[in-house]
Amino acid sequence: MSLLRLSLVVAILAANVVLALTNPTTDQYLNFIQVELTKAMDRMDQATLERERSVVRSILRQHSQELLHSMVLPHTVRHNFGMLSRFETTVLGTRVVVIGIYGRFIPMEGVDEAIAAIGHRVL
Repeated sequence: MSLLRLSLVVAILAANVVLALTNPTTDQYLNFIQVELTKAMDRMDQATLERERSVVRSILRQHSQELLHSMVLPHTVRHNFGMLSRFETTVLGTRVVVIGIYGRFIPMEGVDEAIAAIGHRVL
């Protein structure tokens, strides 16, 4: 085996180890959903009164963990592929698919719709 091939194999193995070590957990996924929910509340329709928005923000700040643990966590399935994870959640009839890789999350399907549904549910 040439030095170039050996170096390539070592580099690929090192990349796989790094990806495995940074594979997001379910708790990190819940934090991602919480951040996305906060962003969605900040983008709320301008027709919504500022007073209503501040009430929703206050509720989310105080009860976001309860919301996540009652509405998201029980309906989430994590498919762990070692180097990445696929999170599938069904929230209020909306299917959400998110890929977690290298400590980051990539929304694939339904995140905005689910966050809007949760926001309307809170209102």
